[in-house]
Amino acid sequence: MEIMTIRNQSVKAAARLAIVSLLFALAPCQAQEASPAAQPDNPEARAIVEKADLVRFPAEGFQVDISITSTQSGQNAELRKYRVLSKGNSNTVVMVTEPASERGQIILMKGRDLWVFMPDVSQPIRIALSQRLTGQVANGDLARANFAADYNPKLLRTETIGNDNYHVLELTAVDRSVTYQKVIYWVRQKDNWPFKAEFYSLSNRLLKICKYENYQSMEGRLRPTRLVMEDAMKNGEQSVLEYNSMKLRDLPDKMFTKDYLKKLD
Repeated sequence: MEIMTIRNQSVKAAARLAIVSLLFALAPCQAQEASPAAQPDNPEARAIVEKADLVRFPAEGFQVDISITSTQSGQNAELRKYRVLSKGNSNTVVMVTEPASERGQIILMKGRDLWVFMPDVSQPIRIALSQRLTGQVANGDLARANFAADYNPKLLRTETIGNDNYHVLELTAVDRSVTYQKVIYWVRQKDNWPFKAEFYSLSNRLLKICKYENYQSMEGRLRPTRLVMEDAMKNGEQSVLEYNSMKLRDLPDKMFTKDYLKKLD
């Protein structure tokens, strides 16, 4: 009976996280489809995406705090807070800092592999980048924001919005492990600032729309400090991500191992 109780508690903790569950939700629809075929590289489009990645986050090791406020129709807004430690775009730790009841929950990403550690579960649990973390935010939205490595880019067209010209790119996932299967991405021509992204399933269904806002100076350059992610199918459901306190850090490789998770605070 004790063993069953422990198992039940573990299952409830995992579901509560779904967290565990950082950009696509609606993963079941995506996982049933075959991975897209490799596409020939497009150097111009790839260069644009690489430069936009560097606008969003430093290439060096860094730490940033993220507050996520999610709203749903007829419900009170939900606030959650995370601390993200990232190194080289392929090693990331995401720690829950609020609510206090979930403090100690940690997501570890190495490459495109993701695990979640919870204090009341003895072993890390394997999870997917596309699983919902909270609100409109998927695990991959926080743990892995590396468009250049995860997608084959193609330049579709240019658009004028207001007084600015934008590249409009189509990003196709390199395989099924990527957070989203297709992204339409608007990047401002003059400075490679991300402006907007639309995220799609393999069946070409629009899942959510993300807007990059409130550019402020963080670690040497202007970066978007607010992301607004809206559900494309449910009006009024959105998550607002606020980035603050970014700082460069020398993060040792041993930090990004399952054995090290318990040492993080």
